[in-house]
Amino acid sequence: MPKITEAQRESRRQQILDAALTCFSRDGFHATTTADIVRESGVSQGTLYLYFATKDDVIIALADDRHQGEALVNALAQSEQDPIAGLAVLLELYGRSLDDRQRMEARRVGIQGWAEALRNPTIHASVTSGAAAVRAAIVRLVERGQQAGLMQTALSPDAFARVLIATFQGLILQRAWGEDIDLHAVGEVIRAMIRGGVFTEAAKVAHPDNLEG
Repeated sequence: MPKITEAQRESRRQQILDAALTCFSRDGFHATTTADIVRESGVSQGTLYLYFATKDDVIIALADDRHQGEALVNALAQSEQDPIAGLAVLLELYGRSLDDRQRMEARRVGIQGWAEALRNPTIHASVTSGAAAVRAAIVRLVERGQQAGLMQTALSPDAFARVLIATFQGLILQRAWGEDIDLHAVGEVIRAMIRGGVFTEAAKVAHPDNLEG
């Protein structure tokens, strides 16, 4: 019997995860069975269990894949020498993702993951670690900005990061509800709040165009 290549293994794994995403988005975690995922993916039950021992493993794999994408965005922001420019990258890329219809299923499943995290310790650990990574990226940018005299030193980097994340999570929820949101206007409000309450006067003079709409 010919061996399966690594590329084929990854392709099959992704096939299962794509099917699971569709099922979870449509029916929710608890109403979806592994048999549903098998039917949606076109693989056998045995093949599914070669990759994922339980349904929870599938849920965690979907979260981990999402976190990998977020890690790339965080790294792009950190690579900016100017911390204000790095913060602008985060706002732009995360904000743009809210308007990506192809990611709506993933957003819907992510919201279900938040609820599942309240009862499942393993999923809780996965969800909170993903949020913690984004929070740490924002904290580092703020700390760099404070050290450079560009951001208010009285500002708590952790509190600022939590407020930004909470705002983003709230927008994800509103989008998943199907609400029509003027994301450009929302972005303007967020940028105005940051300019007014986070930047120092020196930053406003040195970087007049950063975080503008």
